[in-house]
Amino acid sequence: MTKLVYDGTFEGLLTAVFDIYEHKLTHVYIHKGDCNHNALFENVMHVVTDNNRAVRVLKGLRQKLSADGVQRLYIAHMAEMEGEDQHLLGYIRYAFDSPRNIEEDFGNRHVMRLSEIIRKVRREKHRMEAFVRFQKLQDGTFYSAVEPDFNVLPLLIRHFKSRYADQKWTIYDIKRNYGIHYDLHDTQFIAMDFTEGNKPDNVIAAFTADEGVYQHLWKNYFKSVNIPSRKNMKLHIRHIPKRYWKHLPEKI
Repeated sequence: MTKLVYDGTFEGLLTAVFDIYEHKLTHVYIHKGDCNHNALFENVMHVVTDNNRAVRVLKGLRQKLSADGVQRLYIAHMAEMEGEDQHLLGYIRYAFDSPRNIEEDFGNRHVMRLSEIIRKVRREKHRMEAFVRFQKLQDGTFYSAVEPDFNVLPLLIRHFKSRYADQKWTIYDIKRNYGIHYDLHDTQFIAMDFTEGNKPDNVIAAFTADEGVYQHLWKNYFKSVNIPSRKNMKLHIRHIPKRYWKHLPEKI
């Protein structure tokens, strides 16, 4: 068994695939990040990310998969789901080794697992589109802190850029410490350095003076449309899991 250790990037994963075929490796296990522990009889190979090799593998994938299939593979990797790299590697190797398109071959465990990952990522994306709550800052920017289960921020750009094209906004993933910012023209990825007393999910000092009024009106709206006799917390939690509540003004 050969353990391949790579840097966690998509280019690194593709480079690992190149190394597998170059060295004719059969039994491999891929690991993201550092690996300081070696098991007995285990061969560890550190993958050095090479963009040229990655591009060659990507070109080969585009010949084996549809454009949507390549995009799904990228999204599945971008989700950063713990312990799923082995399935992504298995999916890529199966695509290369098969004489036909394997995207709908759900009898294969790697194809099935990729489909399950995509389903989870898309569900999280739709939840983020529904649960993002912007708060206006003093510089006119609308700010929202989120903590998605998966790394879906890049998938939100098209939706929010289209819906809020006339406003400056920032959506910040406090779990992964980066965000997306729209300046009325373009979007870019940003990282912010917060002080100890002013964390990403607590920027009250930067709110506009009337932000509190709008939040109060928003809470009153939800209170007024609520029908206590038809309260169903089990159904409510199913549609709005509790982990999102701390970023929803109507729940605070």
